[in-house]
Amino acid sequence: MTYQTPSTSTLRLAGLLYLAIIICGISAEVLFRGPLVDFGNASATASAIREAVGSFRLAIAADIVMATADAALAILLYLVFRPVAPVLALAAMVFRLIQSVMIAMNLMEMQSALLLITGATGLDAPQAEAMALHALNLHAHGYDLGLVFFGINSLLTGYLIWMSGLFPRLIGAGVALAGLVYLTGSALRFFEPALFDTFAPAYGITVLAEGAFCLVLLLGWAGQRRMRTA
Repeated sequence: MTYQTPSTSTLRLAGLLYLAIIICGISAEVLFRGPLVDFGNASATASAIREAVGSFRLAIAADIVMATADAALAILLYLVFRPVAPVLALAAMVFRLIQSVMIAMNLMEMQSALLLITGATGLDAPQAEAMALHALNLHAHGYDLGLVFFGINSLLTGYLIWMSGLFPRLIGAGVALAGLVYLTGSALRFFEPALFDTFAPAYGITVLAEGAFCLVLLLGWAGQRRMRTA
């Protein structure tokens, strides 16, 4: 059976959204938030955030943009893959939307930490700093919990890519493998945290796989082809 492929403009819009997600996600963690947080030292973390409140707020802003773009991308990818397998495409969208909502709601932990550190709560400094670090730790774990749902989404999306004929099958395999990385990393974070740092380099697979998928979307890879399903 033959279906009309999604338009090049739809694919490129999806690619732009994916690019925004990648840039905002990496910027929030690596550039803005990560350098300020030391989970082993509440006082040092509080001092670093006070001296760079703007960077901390940029991390919050970047995550808001990322969550919004992720929700929009979930809808677009559903439209792209719906002709291939409607139920699987719907399931993939739902799991990605769950992750987007969790990322957005989880930002309240960052805002809570900021309020505690800047003295907005009226608590004594040592107590406020300890509570702020706890909030930041909850944010990190909440992010990994969201990645459980994104890992399932990635497995489904990888399968949809593989069976659709829209994109190179190698990308589908890579996205599915990224899903396994996300699921494994989150499981380690919750159940075997001592092994998490050892596993962390595997996240490089996710950057390569998602970067490749983003690139073919930006190129409108399937815009000049037709999709076939059995």
